[in-house]
Amino acid sequence: MYLKNDDGSNNYIKPENLLIVRTDRIGDVVLSLPLAEIVKKYFPQCKITFLLRDYTKSLAENHPFIDEIIILHESDHKIILIKNIKMVSGKKFDSCVIVYPTFLTALIIFLSGIKRRIGTGFRWYSLLFNKKIYEHRKYAERHELEYNVNLLRHFGIYEKADYGSINFNVKINKESLGEVDNLLAGYKIQTGKPLIIIHPGSGGSSVDLPLEKFKELIYLIDSNLDAQILITGTENEREMCSKLIVNERIINFAGLLNLSQVIALISKCGIFISNSTGPIHIAAALGKYTVGFYPNLLACSARRWGPYTEKKAVFTPDKQCPDCRKEQCSSKDCMNTIKVTDAFVQIEKIYKFIVNNGELNA
Repeated sequence: MYLKNDDGSNNYIKPENLLIVRTDRIGDVVLSLPLAEIVKKYFPQCKITFLLRDYTKSLAENHPFIDEIIILHESDHKIILIKNIKMVSGKKFDSCVIVYPTFLTALIIFLSGIKRRIGTGFRWYSLLFNKKIYEHRKYAERHELEYNVNLLRHFGIYEKADYGSINFNVKINKESLGEVDNLLAGYKIQTGKPLIIIHPGSGGSSVDLPLEKFKELIYLIDSNLDAQILITGTENEREMCSKLIVNERIINFAGLLNLSQVIALISKCGIFISNSTGPIHIAAALGKYTVGFYPNLLACSARRWGPYTEKKAVFTPDKQCPDCRKEQCSSKDCMNTIKVTDAFVQIEKIYKFIVNNGELNA
């Protein structure tokens, strides 16, 4: 058993004013959102607040089980320690779950005087937590979302996460949806066709499928399926994404959308195709069909970071290297061994399922 109270007791916490901290990236936040509903299931009167970075707040806005969102104070991408301590201490939280900590977030929570602080027991600064969970995520023995749910065991919550029981409750902003509709109309996007989004970047969080492989896949989709293909990415990825515009039918939306608009756009697609990156988790959370390309590297593997849905197809390299490391995976070009023809077979099946209203052709 990896659950352990510092005093060796089995006394469970009954939270009344709970802070959940997830101050990293898009996918990390999406995979933490279900915690709110799970806690409310057992403690319906508990107030739940999420501490997020400003750029991820759209993911949690209008969530039916999150009572408040507070934003980490930063300047030039650096955390402002004193300002955050004052903000958090002023909220009088009785309990806190730091889903994936850094030293500074752990220090903020400690100095804010929150009585019960739940976090990992395996970091040098874990002494700042007085309720610890002992699990090594680096071994990828389960999915990231399931690791997150296990943090609730100090509340006496032993919930078994599975695809059928987990709800993300990512909501579409109506204003953003209207802006996306206007953008699609401006580009004369054929909304009568299935919309396929291809997101080739990962922001350096994983080892990516080579761009030429994405281009090959786009040729296959464009030549064989009557679909509208959009390329998405960040502003920094716009030039890279432009290399995938193989003809005038492919539209590059990289850098044109904020996160709220990205969520709205994904809500309109039929298939979302990408490397391991935050938007694939948005697509899964919205119930979209997802196609992902993942390395075998444990820290980035589909087992830990794949889209948490049954509506997925995941492709990994044929190579299985001993002592796999990110640098080794990149230098040996492992992702280049993935056959995009195999991916296209699955994409075509999903496409036929969509256009036939759920009836696959034999």
